[in-house]
Amino acid sequence: MRFIDLFSGMGGFRVALEKKNLECVFSADNDKFACETYFLNFGENPNIDITNHSEKAVPDHEILCAGFPCQPFSIAGYRRGFRDIRGTLFFDIVRILKEKKPMIFILENVKGILSHDSGKTFNTIIDFLATKLNGKEYKTKNSENLGYNVFWQTLNTRDYNLPQNRERVFIIGLKDHNINFKFPSPQRREITLRDILDKNPEKKKISFQSQEYIDFYLKKHKDFEYLKTLDYLVAYEIRKSRVAFRYDNNSPCLTTKMGTGGNNVPYLVKQKRFFSINECLKLQGFPKKFKITNSYSASLRQIGNSVSVPVVESIIKEILS
Repeated sequence: MRFIDLFSGMGGFRVALEKKNLECVFSADNDKFACETYFLNFGENPNIDITNHSEKAVPDHEILCAGFPCQPFSIAGYRRGFRDIRGTLFFDIVRILKEKKPMIFILENVKGILSHDSGKTFNTIIDFLATKLNGKEYKTKNSENLGYNVFWQTLNTRDYNLPQNRERVFIIGLKDHNINFKFPSPQRREITLRDILDKNPEKKKISFQSQEYIDFYLKKHKDFEYLKTLDYLVAYEIRKSRVAFRYDNNSPCLTTKMGTGGNNVPYLVKQKRFFSINECLKLQGFPKKFKITNSYSASLRQIGNSVSVPVVESIIKEILS
């Protein structure tokens, strides 16, 4: 089966689907560093501005994959047509779906899309895509609805054998209305935070001031006596006003904010260092052979923007079974 990789980033969707022997026939992204990483690993440069790329020029495919940004729509009354979404990247997904009519789509977004613009954003997306939703007939207000059998659910990376607390919304669309798709069940955890840590990591040290913030808020924590005994205590969102801690053997969610500064990168308190690039790649489920050579900040931003590979693997396995 053939798939396309929209807003491909560094290629998380592609890694997952190629593991299932599916063929990528088109990819698109306009982030310079992500395109460099993509080329390094797949030998193709996805540097295409999809907003200026004709849907007719997109190759035929059976599966459309896209992790798209959460953007507000300009909804006016009950019009609910293409004009409502024009100018957003979701519009580009819709026009390609309308033209190419793939059998399957897999969309990924942050959990916040469910409440974005008081729920209007998510409702508009479903109104465009679904005539059947989570196994039940769906009455759409959109005359330009694409008629897919749609299923959605919030999945957490930590439930798919990776020690990262990362919730993302996945929207699955099927042309076949007779399929009652079920999202993959949580898996037994075999990989722990300890397992992903490098044996001889490059130590990216923290500033003296940030270390003071960690020490201050750690001592104030209600479970201080317990926390100071842990081998793998992780601090994050390190600020003068607060410091958050994870002590459940999971990493906090890796996000694009990691690329904006050290205090947004998870920090191992006992080891006195930030997570390395390689550790962050492992937390997203990328294979050992995956390469990334950009700067520290650019690499972290790409990793935080990626899908978690095992989550997508589990989804595509369920779809194809």
